[in-house]
Amino acid sequence: MAAPMSADRFIDALRNEGLTVVEVGAWRTHNRNHKGPWGPVHGVMIHHTVTRGTAYTVQLCRDGHEALPGPLCHGVITKDGRVHLVGYGRANHAGSGDRDVLAAVIAERRLPPDNERDTDGNRHFYGFECENLGDGRDPWPTVQLDAMARAAAAVCRVHGWTERSVIGHLEWQPGKPDPRGFTMNSFRTRVGERLQ
Repeated sequence: MAAPMSADRFIDALRNEGLTVVEVGAWRTHNRNHKGPWGPVHGVMIHHTVTRGTAYTVQLCRDGHEALPGPLCHGVITKDGRVHLVGYGRANHAGSGDRDVLAAVIAERRLPPDNERDTDGNRHFYGFECENLGDGRDPWPTVQLDAMARAAAAVCRVHGWTERSVIGHLEWQPGKPDPRGFTMNSFRTRVGERLQ
């Protein structure tokens, strides 16, 4: 079990991993903590946004929309490789997912198929939304993929986790397709290389 790191420790970890970080408003206190606890934390979840354009993407992830209030993640990783911090604490990003997947993340072992929605993921995962249309054709620039791996590695490094603690939304919740355009196994390899 791991308590979430402080917001200051989080931003320091990202910067120490060589990332360019953009602070968006009062991100340290922008959260959904009134809806339930945040923590213990067990991993990092990667998403795609189904959006185009930095300003629009960051605003949507910070504010959310009528059906899903923000923040929709902790950090937004844009095409240029910058990490925009939009919230810290409980965020509306993971939703309900599979407890067997969570158990595998905690044990850092191979993930089982996600076939249940019986566990609150917003409580247990750091979330990064990554700017991409999510159609399998929109490219993932090298600088963005590198920033995504660095961000995941930064969180893992603080908590002493391996790349096995990094999952995609599609591995957590049945029916979710994100991220699309690369495999999570290849992404975990990138994170593992950062952690060596």
